[in-house]
Amino acid sequence: MTTPTLDAPEIPSLTTATAARTSRRMIDRVLTAGGLLMTAVLVFAGGLLIWAHTFVGTQVHNQLANEQIYFPAANSAAVAGPEFKAMRQYGGQQLTTGAQAEVYADHFIGVHLKEIAGGQTYAQLSAQAQADPTNTKLAGQVATMFKGETLRGLLLNAYAFGTMATIALIAAIAAFIAAGFMLVLSALGMVHIRRSKTHAIA
Repeated sequence: MTTPTLDAPEIPSLTTATAARTSRRMIDRVLTAGGLLMTAVLVFAGGLLIWAHTFVGTQVHNQLANEQIYFPAANSAAVAGPEFKAMRQYGGQQLTTGAQAEVYADHFIGVHLKEIAGGQTYAQLSAQAQADPTNTKLAGQVATMFKGETLRGLLLNAYAFGTMATIALIAAIAAFIAAGFMLVLSALGMVHIRRSKTHAIA
């Protein structure tokens, strides 16, 4: 009767272990290089977003400043009603920002336009004026509504661009934070590669 023999466990060869360490170091290098590349891309994107924020913000400021629009004083009778509450926070200030443009457009011009036309739009009044061309009062309302809605539209466009500038700034900050995070990860990756190389030599 023969006695069964137990096979000795296979021990990975030195060549196999070395190949595994080399493959791991190669992966670490690729990931670290990718992290550095992503860091550079994020920094570049953040720089472009800062430029966009500055350019758009400056254009909005300059265009609004050239209009020489000022908010009535907070204690003025022109903004005494509750419908003008949002206006009073900028009392006496010059209109130079997108946020101010939105308030002036919706809470001042918009309120007065509703009073002039009884809630009707320029298009509605214009249609009535065309049907009654001899009505001079209606024609005057149409002209006032046209001017008012045009200015209101321009101010709301300024508000939209001002909001875009703010979003660009927020995105730029997020990009720089992400770039810093990726840089830290890449630095840790380089440290890990050096340590792995040192252990391999030892």
